[in-house]
Amino acid sequence: MSIAIVRKISLFCGVPLLLLVIPLSGCTKEERGTASAEPDPKAFISFVAPEYSSATKPFFEHLVRDFETKYPNIEVELQVINWDIMDGAYTTMISRNQPPDLLLSNIYAHFAKDGLLNPMDELLSPELQAKIYPYFTETGKWNGTRFTVPYASTIREMYYNKDIFNEVGIAGPPKTWKELENVARQIKNMKQVDGFGVDLTDNEIWAYLSYFFYGAGGGWMKDGEWAINSPSNVEGIQFLKDLYDKGLTDPDPTVTTRDEKQRILGNGKMGMLISGNYFETVVPHEFPGLKWGKGPIPVKEGQTPLVLGVQDVWMSFRTNHTNKDALSKFLDFIYEDARYEEFVRREGFIPTINTVGEKMAGRDSVMKQNLDWIQQAKFYPIQHPAWSAVLNATRNMGQAVLLGQMTPQQALDRLQQIALSKS
Repeated sequence: MSIAIVRKISLFCGVPLLLLVIPLSGCTKEERGTASAEPDPKAFISFVAPEYSSATKPFFEHLVRDFETKYPNIEVELQVINWDIMDGAYTTMISRNQPPDLLLSNIYAHFAKDGLLNPMDELLSPELQAKIYPYFTETGKWNGTRFTVPYASTIREMYYNKDIFNEVGIAGPPKTWKELENVARQIKNMKQVDGFGVDLTDNEIWAYLSYFFYGAGGGWMKDGEWAINSPSNVEGIQFLKDLYDKGLTDPDPTVTTRDEKQRILGNGKMGMLISGNYFETVVPHEFPGLKWGKGPIPVKEGQTPLVLGVQDVWMSFRTNHTNKDALSKFLDFIYEDARYEEFVRREGFIPTINTVGEKMAGRDSVMKQNLDWIQQAKFYPIQHPAWSAVLNATRNMGQAVLLGQMTPQQALDRLQQIALSKS
């Protein structure tokens, strides 16, 4: 279990203090007309963040030290937790009535529905509110109240190994499902490597469901209602299963994760996969000689090009020590431009505040493109309380569908029932 905890330690802990009383004739506070300043009350903040990469823990540890130096009356406890055990870790905290003051995660609405969260408008300074890109904010509202603030964002695209594509005579990435199938077949037949990497593990399956739901013209919801078992969605999952049955995906969609598949692609053993724009930072760093390209996620013939956006958000739990002034200071500190830009660069994310986004877009044409595209992106329905239950239910369906234990229709009917029962 990868948990890093950083605590503030008082400089005077365990050290006896000698109070020297020196009478100063004619210089008492009454005579000087001044009152002794009351010390600021002590405050405590606990926050939990996922480990995105090896850079995450050092970044947040340094952030905590800097914040406590600036605000010595605020103690901060940090936990950086591996994504694989993240949900279980904070669920245990909440079940013990010990939730963190701040949590960075990808689901929140069920907590808001249960009355566990502080409204974000009570914590965000006007200056910070003005910096947040508006297209990130709608999914952060439940029942008309904002409960989150976006921090880490990506868009998903098709990434491919240019050397492999060149060797088999393919000019660019596939744009349609028919092209995807043909390209994967050419790569497999001519190079004897995996054509298309698919991640249906319990860390990413809902992403791949989204690619093929939206690619078929469907989606998780329609007109504000759950539509998981729609004909379009069933068609999308059937197409994905057909690719697997034909041997055009990697052989282990439910075993090897996206990160592992990125390394397989970097090693020249896979032609293409769908990933987030952090690919552009992480994979070339690990494989300096890799020539890579990217394009939109393939869709069914006749459908509009697809951009899927993903965001992780801060939420604030009600605790027995909630200090809204301290939390407001901490959030302002986290989003200070230089500090936030460093986080975005380290992790390969897209900024969610305009002061950093405009600066980075002005220097980097790829970042400008990413910021343009994310404005048109489709997002997971994280603003719906049932999303947490739906997401968890997807974790076990990949293998059942691929092995024929459930048909795509049966699997999506089950998800639809769960969504309705938890709404």
